[in-house]
This record gives sequence, C-alpha cells and structure tokens, in this order.
Amino acid sequence: MVNLSNTDQHIAVRIHKVSKHIKDRQVLASATAEFPAAHIVGISGPNGSGKTMLLRAIAGLLHINQGTIEVWGKSLGTNGSFPESMGILIEPIALWDELSGAENLKLLAQVKGNTTNDKVQHALERVELNPHDKRPIRSYSLGMRQRLYIAQAIMDQPQLILLDEPTNALDESGKALVRSILFEERNRGALIVVVSHDKDELDAISDSRYTMYEGVLSKVDAL
Repeated sequence: MVNLSNTDQHIAVRIHKVSKHIKDRQVLASATAEFPAAHIVGISGPNGSGKTMLLRAIAGLLHINQGTIEVWGKSLGTNGSFPESMGILIEPIALWDELSGAENLKLLAQVKGNTTNDKVQHALERVELNPHDKRPIRSYSLGMRQRLYIAQAIMDQPQLILLDEPTNALDESGKALVRSILFEERNRGALIVVVSHDKDELDAISDSRYTMYEGVLSKVDAL
C-alpha cells in the first residue's frame, strides 16, 4: 500500500519539464502536469505524438533526459526506480499461449508476490472472463485477450493504473464494461491515466483531458 503520510495526498503524479530524445527525435518536450488521485486523466494524440512514451516515463520504464517525475512523492525516471502499487497496460503483455487465462494471471501474480488466487478470480470475473475456463489463450479472440490484459492491470487493486488504448479490439459492450471498471477504480481512489487516439471515448470517461503533439503535452479546457 502506498504511504501518503509524507506526500500531498491529493496529487499522485507530478511531471515537471520532462524531455526525452531518441536519436535525433524529441519524443517528449518539456512536459509538465499534475494528476490527482481518484481521477481519470485522458490523453489523446496521433500516432507518434509521445503518448506512450509519457506513460512509459511515468511507469519508470523510460530514462528521461531532463526534468523530474514524482509518483506518490517519490522521484523516479532517472534512476531506474518504479512506482509503488502500479498496474499497467502499455504494450501487449507477454503471455503463455498454452495456458488458460487464470493460469496466466496466477503466474504473473507470483512475480508480483502479493496477489492471491481470489484476486485473480475476481479480476477475471470483472472483465467477464470465466475464471474456470481451461482453454489455452491461443484460442482467445482479440477482444478476449484485451480483457485479459485489463484483468492483469487491475487484479492487485493498484493505486496507479496506466493504460494505452484499453478499448482496442473491444466491441461496444466491451467498451462499456471497461468504462464501468475504470469508474470503479477511480471511485476507490486510484489514479488512472489513459492514452488513446479515440477522443470521443476519452471525453466519455475522463475527469481531465490532455492532448499530445510532437512530444508537447497540453491541457484541454474543462470538459
């Protein structure tokens, strides 16, 4: 559990003048923002605008060249540290095709070390996958795989959830289910940062909205 005793309990993530260059290309350009807890932040932008790079930086997966990122009051992004209590869906998770959905999540839970079988079952039920389905996930549709990816991101009830195109490959009922889950996670106090090219979907779920273009992060006027 994140200890907020020595931090501003209302701000989960602080990004200050964060820049990143890859070869000759600037993928993040002095990005600055504050994201509060119990909040859904939606970030839209075209492919290659820097959305995913920003998520990776917040997750501690990207070494930034300039600036600072604080998550729960702790600085990261420059020393290889990772945020506490984090669930992510930034890229397709490497799963075991020969195993069932539940077996995959149990193996991932062993890595995390603090996720129980009950939490695995509950996460699968929340995304409307049968936790007792023994079929290997190689037989899953793209939509079922996407639900499984979301289940792994939420199964440990993290305080920070980072999602890249979470409704990808989902039909309308699947998208509605994801919206409901995100609202539930926000209401229990988590910060959820969602990046997507789908502006309408982000407008439907977000408490605050940002856009990215050529690495520049800009806040959108009140929704």
